[in-house]
Amino acid sequence: MTTALRFRRYDPRDQSAVVELHEWAMREAGTDPADIPGTEDVRHIEATYLDGDGEFVVGIVDSLDPSVPETFDGQVAAMGGFLPNESGHDDERTVPGSVELHRMRVAPPAQGQGFGRALLAELEGRVDDSYERLLATTAQRQRRALALYADAGYDEVERSEHGEYELIHFEKQMREH
Repeated sequence: MTTALRFRRYDPRDQSAVVELHEWAMREAGTDPADIPGTEDVRHIEATYLDGDGEFVVGIVDSLDPSVPETFDGQVAAMGGFLPNESGHDDERTVPGSVELHRMRVAPPAQGQGFGRALLAELEGRVDDSYERLLATTAQRQRRALALYADAGYDEVERSEHGEYELIHFEKQMREH
């Protein structure tokens, strides 16, 4: 079984695997995918992320577990993107000069293998130098995500509620201006 992870930009042929991974990872984390606001972006990656100043990547492995969604060049074990904060979702806070991470997911059989850290590093490396800050929001119940952001130097800046979910908002200073 090969678990070497390689990243590339989203390709339209990844669509069904991306939707499947998003919904699977959310259910495994105790979150109903239907409860997450603004998730239509997952079905419109090109228009939402790639046609503007955003980015969306998939992490591909050759073979991990038969349950991991497949695409044309392997299994999609990780995914995520970012958008300039000014063009993010309507229900989010606005922080000028920042980008917001979105839809960071790791396939449940791949969790605990460093794929989330690798995904975060990949996305951070793709952020244009003109942005000062990265933003991230996750639910309190998503313990692995909370630990990932804290370990990567993100500071908790506030909390809010959305339905039954307590949300934790993080920021990381990327560059001094």
